[in-house]
Amino acid sequence: MRFGIALLSLYASASLAGLTNHVSETATVFLPSATILGTVKDDVESFNGIPYAEPPTGPRRLKPPQHLTKSLGVFDATGVAAACPQLIASTDSKDFLQSILGTIANIPFVDNATGQSEDCLTITVTRPAGTAADAKLPVLFWIYGGGFELGWSSSYDGSSLVNYGVMINKPFVFVAVNYRVNGFGFLAGKEILKDGAANLGLLDQRMGLEWVADNIERFGGDSDKVTISGESAGSISVVDQMVLYGGDHTYKGRALFRGGIMDSGSITPAEPVDSERAQAVYDGVVEAGGCQDSSDTLECLRSLDYNTFLGAVTSRPGLFSWSGVALSYLPRPDGKVLPDSPDVLVQTKKYAPIPFIVGDQEDEGTLFSLFQSNITNGKELVGYLKNVMFPQASEEKLTSLVNTYGSGTSAITKGSPFGTGLQNEIFPGFKQRSAVIGDILFTLSRRSFLEMTSSLRPDVRSWSFLATYDHGTPVLGTFHSSDILQFFFGIYDNYAAKSIRNYYINFIYSLDPNADLNGTYPDWPSWGKTTELLNFAADKATVIKDNFRADSHDAIKKMGSVLRL
Repeated sequence: MRFGIALLSLYASASLAGLTNHVSETATVFLPSATILGTVKDDVESFNGIPYAEPPTGPRRLKPPQHLTKSLGVFDATGVAAACPQLIASTDSKDFLQSILGTIANIPFVDNATGQSEDCLTITVTRPAGTAADAKLPVLFWIYGGGFELGWSSSYDGSSLVNYGVMINKPFVFVAVNYRVNGFGFLAGKEILKDGAANLGLLDQRMGLEWVADNIERFGGDSDKVTISGESAGSISVVDQMVLYGGDHTYKGRALFRGGIMDSGSITPAEPVDSERAQAVYDGVVEAGGCQDSSDTLECLRSLDYNTFLGAVTSRPGLFSWSGVALSYLPRPDGKVLPDSPDVLVQTKKYAPIPFIVGDQEDEGTLFSLFQSNITNGKELVGYLKNVMFPQASEEKLTSLVNTYGSGTSAITKGSPFGTGLQNEIFPGFKQRSAVIGDILFTLSRRSFLEMTSSLRPDVRSWSFLATYDHGTPVLGTFHSSDILQFFFGIYDNYAAKSIRNYYINFIYSLDPNADLNGTYPDWPSWGKTTELLNFAADKATVIKDNFRADSHDAIKKMGSVLRL
């Protein structure tokens, strides 16, 4: 994921450099409380960094977002939307290089150079040039990924997608939301629960959707035709928005969204906000911030200067810690905003019944296993899963799961990157761990999500995919976040990029990816009717059964609710 984010950052920087040199005119949109000035470039109008909430600074730090009440006047949206504070790497890592990287990332000069600011709750709107206010175009609402620890809207320039929509005569409006990440948006602990300050990042996303409902029609969008979409943590966030408040996705009596598109992420079972693991993260932040002797540690954290609080937040293990996949910050059940773990809410039909697309990259786990210490055999892998990721799971059941991925030579040949035989085992245990992590966190949890929703609401259609367009890439295969380069930016102008874009835009328009294909691409079967998915290769798309690694899937299901992060 970090590798993908780095590529996106380079791409964004190049795009912004071009923006400086080629913008020749300004676009204007009139809102009830503001006049918004945007840029016009390459037949696309962009309005960047429009505030949708009060700045979450000072006493509003670690508080739910508040609707913006003051007028913005004439607002210049021609610049770059500031990123929320990032957790690039832990400043307290036991790994020397990661510790140095975390320290450098928090230097004020670097912080400012990368555009980070605590005042970051903004929306970016991108539309075809010349779009009229009454155009009523469908809206794609994009939620970025980054493991709930990093990510920012400016890295996702929607211009290429918007232009593609125009090219196929299906124009739409693209919206990207900035939301708080890491400890700024997902700090947990009993103090957080008592204060009602849990899952702030999800509440930011929800307020962004409310802003769209109130304002998007003045940009030419249709607030009744919003599709929420995202990749990785953004994809997980789509499910979280479906189950937020027990499935209530309405605002002022109307649905905030009508469809969902999920790339690499669906249900992510999590322990409660006040769980032992979550409390340990909170206590670590308190200690790193020097608040351990305060009578009110949460208020102490709120009163810290920005750099001290950022250092405290980033002292916790990051996503690519050497010891393992460390999700110090993620959405956790709080009994209200997120009433229960997402898997439980889906199982009890407490989710918004919307049509959706969900799918994965073939080798979701390789990127996560690349940065971690060696595990040379199945027994050590079981210990790793038990001690680092899923402490509630028994060694017996974890052993049964790991055994489904083979042992000895077969653990290599059955591992990820899949279908590469004895190749790509860059250190002992790499391929087996990549397969197990990818399946638990992404690929097979997706199948469980589809099984539940298609059984509970068979009348609500869903579609699924598996991407293999980067098969053969050394070490990584079709890795986590590679879809961003394909369908989002269209960097590879191949069959995969074009077909995925066509399917997605068709869905945005009619909630059916097969609408208006005209024989150009194969019909995509609804998963609930066939349990089949579409396999996107670089040069073709084929229908395959969603039954691979069935023994591993059964072992995961038998573990029930113990696989919680």
